[in-house]
Amino acid sequence: MKKHDASIIPEDYGQFLTEVKERVRSAQYTALQAVNKELIGLYWDIGKMIVARQKGKTWGKAIVQQLAGDLQSEFSGMSGFSSSNLWRMKSFFANYHKAEKLAPLVREIGWSHNIVIMERCAEPLQREFYIRMTRKCGWSKNVLIHQIGNQSYEKSLLGQTNFDKALAPELRAQAKLAVKDEYTFDFLELGEKHSERELEKALISKIEDFLRAMGGVFAFVGSQYRLEVEGDEFFIDLLLFHRRLNALVAIELKVGKFQPEYVGKMQFYLTALDQQVRMNGEKPSIGIILCKEKKRTIVEYALHNAHKPIGVATYEITKTLPKALKGELPTPEEISRLLEGIEE
Repeated sequence: MKKHDASIIPEDYGQFLTEVKERVRSAQYTALQAVNKELIGLYWDIGKMIVARQKGKTWGKAIVQQLAGDLQSEFSGMSGFSSSNLWRMKSFFANYHKAEKLAPLVREIGWSHNIVIMERCAEPLQREFYIRMTRKCGWSKNVLIHQIGNQSYEKSLLGQTNFDKALAPELRAQAKLAVKDEYTFDFLELGEKHSERELEKALISKIEDFLRAMGGVFAFVGSQYRLEVEGDEFFIDLLLFHRRLNALVAIELKVGKFQPEYVGKMQFYLTALDQQVRMNGEKPSIGIILCKEKKRTIVEYALHNAHKPIGVATYEITKTLPKALKGELPTPEEISRLLEGIEE
C-alpha cells in the first residue's frame, strides 16, 4: 500500500472520508433495492402467467416440473427456478394481486422474507406488520422467523404505553411498535427465581441476543448508568439508544409484579437524562419498565397522568404456550392506522 505524507493530509480528511464511505454505502443499498424490486417483479409476473395458464386447465406437478427444468436449462446462471419456487411464485401472486396495500409493499423486502411471511402469517394486517417491520428494521430471515414465533405482531399491538399523550404525533407509531407487551429472553440460562442483578448480568452477557429480542434497532449504551443530581447518585439498570427514534431508552428491570411507584421513579430518570445526557437533535428519552408480571388495569391507572413517555412490559425467560391475545387486539381500523403511521 502506498504511504502518503501525513503533513499534506488536511485535518478534516477523516470526516471527508466518512462522508464518502456513507455515500458509497448508500449507492450500494440503492442498487440492491433496485435489483430486489426487479427480482420480485419477475417472480410476480411468472406467478401471474402460471395462474392465467391454469385457468380452466388441468395443469399439475408434471407441467410445473417441466417448466422448471426448461428454465434452469435456459438460464443456468440464475437460481430460483426450481419447481417448488415456481409454486411459491404462483401462491405469491394469488395471495397479493387483489391486496392493494400489500402488493407494492412486498417489493420492498427480499424473496425469502416474503415466503416466510406468506407461509407463516394468514391475516393481511399481520402480513403488513411483518413486511413493514422487516423493511424498517432490516430484519434478517432468521430474525424475522424469531419475531413471528414470538408473536411480535400481537405483543406490539398490545403494548401498554402513554405515548399518545407524551410524544409528538410523528413519533407515536414508531415508538409504540418499539415497545412490546412481552419480551421473550429464552437465550438466558436462568432459573425461574432470580434477582434483578442476576437478570441484568445475564442480559449483558448475551447483549447481541438481548438487543435482537428488543427489536434489532437498539444500540447498547451502558448498564448501571450513573446519574448525579445535586450530589446524589442514581443508577439506571440499562440504557439503550433507539436508532430509528433517535432517542435514549432507559430500562428498569423488576423481577416481581409491577408497582405504580415505578412510574414516578422512571419519570425522574427520564427528566435527568433529558436535562443532562440527551444531545442536540435527539428526541425525548423513553422509559421501559420491564417486570415479571403486571395487571393491565393497574398499569393503565399508573400511566394515566404520567407526562414522560413510558411503556410497561413483561418478560419470559422460557418460551411459553401462546396467550389468548386475539380478543384484546385493537380493531382492524386502529391497527391499519398504526401501521400506516410507521415512518417511511
